[in-house]
Amino acid sequence: MSVGVRVLENSGELPQYRLVLLHDAAGKVLALLPATSLLNLVAIWKETGRQLQPIRGEDAVRYFSQDALKYPEGQAKLLSLKLLLSPDAQQHPQLELVEPHSGLSFNVIAEQLKAGKNCNLALTAEEISAVQPSGDDVTVITKAVERFTALRVKQRLEDTLGLPSLSPTLKKIVELRSDPEAGVNDLVPVVRIDPSLSAQVMSWAASPYYAAPGHVSSIDDAVIRVLGFDLVINMALGTAMGKMLKVPEEGPRGGTPYWLQCVYNAALAEKLCRAMPESEERPLPGLVYLAALLHNFGYLVLAHLFPPHFALLSRYIEANPHFPLDSVEQQVLSVTREQIGSWLLSSWDLPEEVSTAIRHQNEPDYSGAHSGYIKVLYMANRLLRQQKLSDGPLEEIPSELYAELGLREEDVAKMVRSLMQNDEDIRELTALLGDA
Repeated sequence: MSVGVRVLENSGELPQYRLVLLHDAAGKVLALLPATSLLNLVAIWKETGRQLQPIRGEDAVRYFSQDALKYPEGQAKLLSLKLLLSPDAQQHPQLELVEPHSGLSFNVIAEQLKAGKNCNLALTAEEISAVQPSGDDVTVITKAVERFTALRVKQRLEDTLGLPSLSPTLKKIVELRSDPEAGVNDLVPVVRIDPSLSAQVMSWAASPYYAAPGHVSSIDDAVIRVLGFDLVINMALGTAMGKMLKVPEEGPRGGTPYWLQCVYNAALAEKLCRAMPESEERPLPGLVYLAALLHNFGYLVLAHLFPPHFALLSRYIEANPHFPLDSVEQQVLSVTREQIGSWLLSSWDLPEEVSTAIRHQNEPDYSGAHSGYIKVLYMANRLLRQQKLSDGPLEEIPSELYAELGLREEDVAKMVRSLMQNDEDIRELTALLGDA
């Protein structure tokens, strides 16, 4: 998936249509559809009898950034490719064509599209929502799973869906995370008896990112002097849960590596939280860190539950880089990573603040319980999309959101720059968790 792609909005001057370059062994095909619609790959495959695939985001940038495409002759040559058109494309005397990866934009007259083939290749957000299962998250997830597998949700979630159950160590850590009276004296013995966790904690404490003064000589030293209760328990939970499920190989091409995205989101979300004015409503920084570290956990669950269809989902994401990820997931799988990730973490008894924040992280206007957590996650993720360190289309952060969190835009920009200065150390820490 190509990051750095803005959500497309029609200026209203001319109908705006999006260019998508597809290819297979037989050659290239150019699709034209309304700019804010989702490209329906399955409809194209049925219509053409070809398994056309979207080109990679970085390839789209190179292709559509050619100097020749700045001029009418090059644009005419581009439109000489085999064209697939939304049925209404030729009904307008003139169109604005845009390509979201490269920013290419030019106008055409209907006459230039006369050789194109009309087919139903576009879906609007309203059409996607109209066919989604109704009901609460449990109902939606159940229907989605039953649609693709023979499994039925009858018992506990992890038993029914074939997901691994929590290890004794992880269960104990969940208990400690939920206990407001727990401290390092309760945590250190749990870390000591788990060799894998012990080794990981020692690696974290020795990493350049935490820059511990002196030699880290023991688990006690790592937990008490360097990392602290909150960080150890949150990192242990996040990494243990992440490693229960394999990071998929068939993910969107060009996407941010899973663990790099998680660590950056957690680090920035915690910084934002600590910068908020102190009040009873301010989220707890430790739980914000954990929610952000696990914000994309549902992505791993989708890959685990729907392996035959996960590659299809990835191609849809690549073909529709301007579309919100949850809308694409609804269309392809009838369930989103936020729904299924939140449900699973809730079933494992993680704090309600965490599961709620993950479920509603794309809803900055959410006004229910724990809304502060949701707003912090939303802001951190959108800021990191601008740095190409989190997946999804670029979206403007509402100015009122800064005000609601008691933050100033210039101060937040400094936080992001400060975090980016530690990029090398963060990537080294990420390598300890699973990917570089």
